[in-house]
Amino acid sequence: MSERDLVARLSPGVASIAAADWDACSGADNPFLSHAFLSILEESGSVSPRAGWQSIPIVIDGPDGKPAAIAPAYAKGHSQGEYVFDHAWADAWHRAGGQYYPKLQVAVPFTPAPGPRLLLRDPALAPALIGAIEAVTTQQGLSSAHATFVSPEQLPLFEQAGWLIRAGTQFHWRNDGYASFDDFLGALASRKRKAIRKERSGAVEGLTIRHVTGTDLTEADWDAFWVFYQDTGARKWGTPYLSRRFFSLLGERMGDRVLLILAERNGRPIAGALNLIGTDTLYGRYWGATEDVPFLHFELCYYQAIDAAIARGLQSVEAGAQGEHKLARGYAPVATWSAHFIPDRNFRHAIADFLVREREAVAADREYLGEMTPFKKA
Repeated sequence: MSERDLVARLSPGVASIAAADWDACSGADNPFLSHAFLSILEESGSVSPRAGWQSIPIVIDGPDGKPAAIAPAYAKGHSQGEYVFDHAWADAWHRAGGQYYPKLQVAVPFTPAPGPRLLLRDPALAPALIGAIEAVTTQQGLSSAHATFVSPEQLPLFEQAGWLIRAGTQFHWRNDGYASFDDFLGALASRKRKAIRKERSGAVEGLTIRHVTGTDLTEADWDAFWVFYQDTGARKWGTPYLSRRFFSLLGERMGDRVLLILAERNGRPIAGALNLIGTDTLYGRYWGATEDVPFLHFELCYYQAIDAAIARGLQSVEAGAQGEHKLARGYAPVATWSAHFIPDRNFRHAIADFLVREREAVAADREYLGEMTPFKKA
């Protein structure tokens, strides 16, 4: 098939595409990119035009008539739930008399987890798929297109297409062949090792920690976690992004990829952390509590996640966005990336100039943070 024969189409939602066809493009490594996860977001009402996320996957079919390249795209009426902040860009565009929204977002909603944003059964279609994203943006008169939390492997594809590149920082834990948590602690400086042991012992005093996955997940577990999630969501975002039904569907359809870590006092859950299990990574997503227990957040979200990753032979733990407090817990700073297509020449020039300075500042900050990790110094 020659490039001029290629036709891209907009699909009315992830659920409109057969699961097997979608997953043949997305692969099985990253659970957030699976048809199951993205369609659960739609079916639960967490993603919808009313919520400001209109799902419009961009699809290129192969010679067999099945999707060979997909961009998980959304028409966005705001900048919430993205974790790459462009509110200043929107303000500048509006002050100049333009209309920033709607914009096109190529992402996993509410999920700051790096991964491919071009889902390719045929890798040769990557440039054509980027071209299709650009065509949708310009033909629909949208201000911009944004591919957020792009995997490092795909970043050069967007760079070659001339997209603007933005850098960020997250904190990830890497499994350096550890056989146990104590083995991991042995790699830390003595003072840091003692501090973590003290934190852990204090956090779990009087509590039972339970790891729940697969068919062991119950509606009672989700009821408890829903309370935790609502409390955290209300404090962080004002209104939680996900609906209660999302969690039930997640347990029903993706239970084997869910790890729910609960802290219980006398058999009653008082805190919980939700993780998703990838092929080589444990992804921490949400946490909440109904009791204020010192260091329990660190225990459930970071230390228990490390325990679980080591037990499963996973290579890393990605514990979500931001959080310099993760440094002292053995999570190191890593670069994250996004790519941005700005059709307007003047607006593009202004943002490009800003991003040069921002990337330099982010890189310098990441280098400084890298010197503060708790590991033994050579």
